Amino acid sequence: MASTPSKPNKKTPAMTLAEVRKFIKLLAKANPDAKSELNYTTPYTLLVAVVLSAQATDASVNKATEKLFSIASTPKAMIALGEEGVASYINSIGLWRAKSRNVIALSQQLLDIHHGEVPGEREALEALPGVGRKTANVVLNIAFNQSTMAVDTHIFRLGNRTGLAIGKNPLEVEKALIKRIPKEYLRESHHWLILHGRYVCKARKPECWRCPATQVCHYSNKNLVP
Repeated sequence: MASTPSKPNKKTPAMTLAEVRKFIKLLAKANPDAKSELNYTTPYTLLVAVVLSAQATDASVNKATEKLFSIASTPKAMIALGEEGVASYINSIGLWRAKSRNVIALSQQLLDIHHGEVPGEREALEALPGVGRKTANVVLNIAFNQSTMAVDTHIFRLGNRTGLAIGKNPLEVEKALIKRIPKEYLRESHHWLILHGRYVCKARKPECWRCPATQVCHYSNKNLVP
């Protein structure tokens, strides 16, 4: 889900707030049922899946967790499986040794401090092993319906390239998006933007001919022909 953000396009001017609203509405119309591509059934399995998705594709995580979650879908069951047991299910994804340690450690902390439940507060989530701001934002958005914005490499690139939200780092882009996107669209915008960045506004060659909001976008080097 994550990689090092590319440098922002400094020549792209910021959209006006009216343009931001139009841009988001066009993405929403084109993909009204957008949702996370990670497979999960509970806040806990969502949390584990997001932790595993760092520097890995959602597809690779889903392949690993299909079997893992059939065996261990609760903190108690995950701890019983053990670090080596978890590792045996996720060794096809990047950083699997560190991730297996974090999954066991966060599961133990959930049991020790939160009665086995995933907390719905940012501070408590970020205190869990392997959980940073972006992971916390995803969990708060999806599991707890909070209007958070998890800025991964796709959203960072899209925000700077289009002029939707200009920032030198993911936190700056996150704050700009929260400030600029209309409140009624903010929670769902996380899905619209990440999927648009993943499949249309791609890193090497944005497929502007497929973009429903290309007329609003401020990117100066659009690829309008396949």
